[in-house]
Amino acid sequence: MAASTFDEIVADLYAASPGDFVAARTARAKDTADAATAAAVRELRKPSVAAWVVNVFARERAEQLGEALSLAAELREAQADLDAAALAKLGRERRALTRRLAQAAGQLAQSRGERVTTATLDAVEQTISAAFFDPDAAAAVASGRLLRALEPNASGDDVREAVAGEVPTLAPAAPRRADELSARRARREAERRVTAAEKELAAAERAVAKQDDVLRTLRARAEELDDDIADLEAQLAQLRREAERIAGELPGATERQEEAVASRDEAARDREAAQRALDAL
Repeated sequence: MAASTFDEIVADLYAASPGDFVAARTARAKDTADAATAAAVRELRKPSVAAWVVNVFARERAEQLGEALSLAAELREAQADLDAAALAKLGRERRALTRRLAQAAGQLAQSRGERVTTATLDAVEQTISAAFFDPDAAAAVASGRLLRALEPNASGDDVREAVAGEVPTLAPAAPRRADELSARRARREAERRVTAAEKELAAAERAVAKQDDVLRTLRARAEELDDDIADLEAQLAQLRREAERIAGELPGATERQEEAVASRDEAARDREAAQRALDAL
């Protein structure tokens, strides 16, 4: 049976019970034939509780963690093609997944009889979040050899200092076929066009509805004005007929008025003559 490598020894020790770390480290150093490796094992520092929780999860739930980290890598690649709304949705989904993984890691640690505080669980969540944002941090988390927790904005130096042994690299994901990538981009572009077209259609439908209201109002007013015009035209026709009747009667009335004036003048003269005759008696 081949001797365990230093990284394998570290992974075993960093997933063991924290209370047994010192004794386990001493025993593994004694059992290691290579002197340099044994010396390196004796110098190992005990991982923090949060790092230990992540190491246990990486060891016991390697498949679940690996799927999540693969998804995170795909999401990082896809971000360049996403709009603001899609990125916001992606951020919410990433945070929810990080929280679920951290809770699962905490439950696994508790099932081993260890107490996991809220502060420890927060540090676990921050470490997994770092793995989602950075491929080096993801490889460190997957290694199961974390010495301490990671921050989401951890630098390359931070990651190297947080791992015992060689800094690992994630196995590259199987490359996607060019036609598959093209199809995904084409689909995203088509979805964006559909969304834009739906927004334009909704705006156009609102404009049509508004113009329908305007048109109905104008037509109703036009009908009211047509009725008013018809009434006024009927009144005008009646007035014209009345004016024609008056115009026809005016000559006769004028003549009769003149005759009446003449009769009055004659009667006035007769009265004056009678008055003079009376005065003469």
